Amino acid sequence: MVTQTPSWMVFAWPPLLCQAGEAPPLRFSHLGTRVLSVGDEGMPSTGQTVWGETTDQRAAGVAWDWVEISGGIVAMADPLGLISNLRFVSEDGEPLAERDAALRLHRMVYALPWQTEVRRALHAQDA
Repeated sequence: MVTQTPSWMVFAWPPLLCQAGEAPPLRFSHLGTRVLSVGDEGMPSTGQTVWGETTDQRAAGVAWDWVEISGGIVAMADPLGLISNLRFVSEDGEPLAERDAALRLHRMVYALPWQTEVRRALHAQDA
């Protein structure tokens, strides 16, 4: 499946502020997955996946690169390479440190069934 929302576009969406002490009221869904290279014995399959929520009032998303480690087992290519328009702020409205923001994004990503969607895209390449 070719992604309808290129991963780099998520960063271009208007920033969406999220209070750090609260879980963002977002319901991310799969917006697309792209297989950038089909692997072989010497090189793994790689690609990008995009998840988000878009409404008339806002757009929120997160995207990252993935790599197939072995036989359908996929992982983030760079766990620190998440792309998002979410901006986490403290209760005082100050931006969170990058480390703290990254932890919050990773918690959100961990809850998504993204590996299933990546495997689906890989199988579509095989068909």
